[in-house]
Amino acid sequence: MKTLKRILFVILGLVAILLIVALFVHKDYAVVREVNINKPKQEVFDYIKFIKNQDYYSVWVKRDPAMQREFKGTDGTVGFISAWDSQVKGVGTGEQEIMKITEGERMDVELRFKKPFEATDYGYLTTESLDSNQTKVKWGFYGTMKYPFNLMLAFMSMDDMVGKDLETGLTDLKSILEKK
Repeated sequence: MKTLKRILFVILGLVAILLIVALFVHKDYAVVREVNINKPKQEVFDYIKFIKNQDYYSVWVKRDPAMQREFKGTDGTVGFISAWDSQVKGVGTGEQEIMKITEGERMDVELRFKKPFEATDYGYLTTESLDSNQTKVKWGFYGTMKYPFNLMLAFMSMDDMVGKDLETGLTDLKSILEKK
């Protein structure tokens, strides 16, 4: 019986230590990548503001081309929702909604993940003119992990997990637009 109590106290002690550590681990994360595209800014923006065009450059869409999709509203405008449902690991179920468009500059979306976990994160795409025929595109993703789940951020890097996918997507976007 004493051994069982000791094991229980050790387990409770470890849990308490982890909960205390979680108090000091950051809760916010942000990932951003960029690419220069040899096309005028307005042409680039006119392409990226349409969520349905992500079918051609988003890594997540490419992972499951057969996923169930549903669209609500007018693509390229505030309020447009693109929902997805996939059984493929790393894709899951959720939806993204265009929350704000600064014409020619920036599109902000809210990402509502439902499976395999529930979370709300935010993403954006921006365009910046480098010259008359070259545009810098930034693709960013950010959010907050609530306590005590933020403890996972001490052991994993959102930048490592999401950054490579953003880079691949931007490389594909560059290839698509420069071929036009």
